[in-house]
Amino acid sequence: MREPQSLEKKEIKKLRELNEELENYFRNTIIPQLFVDADLILRKFSPPANMHFSLTTNDIGKPIQEIPSLAQLPEMVEFINEVISNSCDLEREIQTSDKRWFQVNILPYIIRKKNITNGVVITFVDITGHINDKRDIERINADHETFIYSVSHDFRGPLTNLVLLIELMKSALIKNDQEDVNNLLENMERSARSMKTMIYELTDITKIGTDVSDQASLVSIEQIIEDVRFTLKNQIYQSHAKITTNITVPELLFSRKNLRSIMYNLLSNAIKFSAPDKTPEILIKTEKAGEYTLLSIRDNGVGIEEEKQGVIFSKFSRLRPAVEGTGIGLFIVSKMVNNQGGKIEVLSKVDGGTTFNIYLKS
Repeated sequence: MREPQSLEKKEIKKLRELNEELENYFRNTIIPQLFVDADLILRKFSPPANMHFSLTTNDIGKPIQEIPSLAQLPEMVEFINEVISNSCDLEREIQTSDKRWFQVNILPYIIRKKNITNGVVITFVDITGHINDKRDIERINADHETFIYSVSHDFRGPLTNLVLLIELMKSALIKNDQEDVNNLLENMERSARSMKTMIYELTDITKIGTDVSDQASLVSIEQIIEDVRFTLKNQIYQSHAKITTNITVPELLFSRKNLRSIMYNLLSNAIKFSAPDKTPEILIKTEKAGEYTLLSIRDNGVGIEEEKQGVIFSKFSRLRPAVEGTGIGLFIVSKMVNNQGGKIEVLSKVDGGTTFNIYLKS
């Protein structure tokens, strides 16, 4: 009888040593870990898990569904059951209720002799910083994309204007009309200066990055309107558009280049999509709206069908192919507004005109 007792004592001693090693590991690991058995009962947790999920020794022996901080983990029960059923590793990214992100690795705890999975070991790696960095990169990429589209789109108006002025200049020279020549030269110079200003602004953006907050300054809204009106001078003249303003908030802390692009796109669209039997009437307003400054541009044009209003801010969205354009103007506007924490809404009715309400952070 002595020999079996001796073997039994050795086994007990070995188990104690293993348990002490496991306890030491759990005490010293810096990684949040849980051991959950096949009945979804919490059997053990590491001190970092206690810090992250506010666990106490009273939680040992409870089903994880009854432990509030664990019950809130998205799809955790489903993940554990999947690992136990398939005896395979599982890796997921989850977000906790306090907005932290974790990479969760769930490994099966297998009893080798019986070849069954008797639970799981769950490891949490905090990847909140990684996720935030990823989002920052995505935002920067989105800003660069917006910048590229803005360059190609915003230069079209001044270039078209300059080409037309050159054609008119040729006619004036043939007629030897010095007064016309002088007027056209003055307009050409203004157009060239406008393009030069835009180039300098865009060059500054490439130097300092595309984070709009880095280039925000106190901008006169009326000056922006006047600048855009000059750029759209020919379209306004040809359409006989009447543009009125009601500016109760005269200045805005915003990127001058971006505000100009927003104004240019919305005014240009208001003229392009005017009703054929009406003179375009456009009202530009600014007013305080809680924490925002509301910039509103209303027209009496053809309007937008309700079912199409949800896609007008999509890239390359063109509701009327017969009207000249690339379908990126409103996409640019939306990006510039959203990237600064603002919001934009459209109110429109077929044959009843359209209003764009742009809420910009004050």
